[in-house]
Amino acid sequence: MIRVEALSKQFGGVRAVNDASLEIGKGSITGLIGPNGAGKTTLFNIVAGLFPPTSGKVYLDGEDVTGLPPHELFAKGLLRTFQIAHEFSTLSVLENLMMVPADQKGETLWNAWFRRGEVKAQEAEIRDRALDVIEFLNLTHLVGERAGNLSGGQKKLLELGRTMMVDAKVVLLDEVGAGVNRTLLAEIGDAILRLNEERGYTFCMIEHDMDFIGRLCDPVIVMAEGAVLAKGTADEVKNNEEVIEAYLGRGLKNKTPAKKAKA
Repeated sequence: MIRVEALSKQFGGVRAVNDASLEIGKGSITGLIGPNGAGKTTLFNIVAGLFPPTSGKVYLDGEDVTGLPPHELFAKGLLRTFQIAHEFSTLSVLENLMMVPADQKGETLWNAWFRRGEVKAQEAEIRDRALDVIEFLNLTHLVGERAGNLSGGQKKLLELGRTMMVDAKVVLLDEVGAGVNRTLLAEIGDAILRLNEERGYTFCMIEHDMDFIGRLCDPVIVMAEGAVLAKGTADEVKNNEEVIEAYLGRGLKNKTPAKKAKA
């Protein structure tokens, strides 16, 4: 679904992404892991159109989308969430979801005055879809709650719900588990699995919780120093010598045996 070829991004003298190439298969839940500063979020920002690459190409479902702005990628079905949720805090959960679909008829003054019937009919359809999403995510008890009053985990569920309000092809999840308690994290994981299995969503997620990655993701891609270091199952990458060295600064082969205590 996404193919990245020889992607690089330089900020002054710092190369945050360094000739990275990877693929996110259609219908997969792909994990993207790596130590802090590995270039994961910068890669996401390039793919999602927030940053233009210094060099390289990004393809979405076979189409070259390199450098397209986020709103054009949104229209093509590429969506992303953020580590810190970006909700409309003073609007309700229902209203937050109803804001998502683009090109709503009521957004123009002409339609609001002279095509009120069409506007109301479309709003009713969007409302029904939003209520279905809320039920899917088990947020019915919060339908009228202001989004700013939600817990961190509930806000992450709401962000996931936004992706369900449009016909998403691929969703980039940036640390969906950050700051979320274990119970809500399990619910988020269930929702991601259901969206993948029942609705064919393709996901790529940045995450530090390896138990969460192991439950959801296959394959797992490891980045280090802006480049792709390894790819495999969660167990394979956890036992990869180069991955261990990237995280810990040294590999198993380089560990110095403990000295025996003197008698």
